[in-house]
Amino acid sequence: MSDSPNTSTAPAAAIPADDPGRTLAVARANDDQTLPHIGLVGDTYTILVTGKDTAGRYCLIDMHVPPGGGPPPHRHDFEENFSVLEGEIEITFRNEKLVARAGDSINVPANAPHSFTNASGKPARLLCLCSPAGTEEFFMLVGVPVATRTTPPPRLDAAAQAAFIAKATALAPKYRTELLKP
Repeated sequence: MSDSPNTSTAPAAAIPADDPGRTLAVARANDDQTLPHIGLVGDTYTILVTGKDTAGRYCLIDMHVPPGGGPPPHRHDFEENFSVLEGEIEITFRNEKLVARAGDSINVPANAPHSFTNASGKPARLLCLCSPAGTEEFFMLVGVPVATRTTPPPRLDAAAQAAFIAKATALAPKYRTELLKP
C-alpha cells in the first residue's frame, strides 16, 4: 500500500440512484429565444443553465461583453470560472492585472476581490460557471431583459443608474456577493 495522500483505505460511498425527476438541460444560446437574455452593467448575459437545472450545484452563463464592458470590483463566497470563447478581457484579481484571450480559462477562488473589463476594441464572449448556483438569480433580479444574446442593455440616465446601484447593493448580500469600491 502507498502512503500517498490520494490513497484511501475507506470504502468508497455508493453512487446514488438516478433521479428521473431531473431532466437533461439543453441550451442553444444563439437560437433559443426562451433563454433569459439579461442586460447588466453594459453587458448581455444569457442564462444557459440555472441552479434549478443542476439541483443548485452550479449555473452557466454566456456573457457578451462589448468593448469597455465588464462588472465593477466585487467578491463572493462561491467559485467562478471564466472560459474566454472569443476576444479578450483584462482581469483584475487582488489588484493584479492579466489578459485572458480566446481559449483561456480563469478560475476565481471564492472570496477573492476581482473584476474584469473588455479593454479591446472588439466584443468578447465568455462562458461563466458559478458553483454553487445563485448568481443567475441575482442577475435576473437586477438586470433588464433584452431580446437576444448580443442585444445591448438600454443606456441608463443618472437617476436610473443610481436606482440600479441601490438595488444591486441591497440585493447583493442575499446572493453572497459584496460590491467593492473601484
